[in-house]
Amino acid sequence: MKKAARFVVQGTVQGIFFRQFVKGHADDLKLRGFVRNLESGDCEVVVEGEKESIDRLLEFVKKGPEHAQIRNVVVEEMKWSGDFENFKVLRF
Repeated sequence: MKKAARFVVQGTVQGIFFRQFVKGHADDLKLRGFVRNLESGDCEVVVEGEKESIDRLLEFVKKGPEHAQIRNVVVEEMKWSGDFENFKVLRF
């Protein structure tokens, strides 16, 4: 089942290769979308793909890489757009 979601990851997520961590798992799970740092210090993930794969990515995001300190993950369901060709790391 196709699904789209947005995660805002709060905590220590910048400067520790968090975006690359997310991209690696998203690519493995064949998801499309992007991950980017926000000016607030949080990290945003927008993703489209199979529901099971998005749920699995959320599990990885909640744990984060070794040096991450995840305080909270705000999850928002989105409308499927089909606009993404792959999964990208965006820079501001």
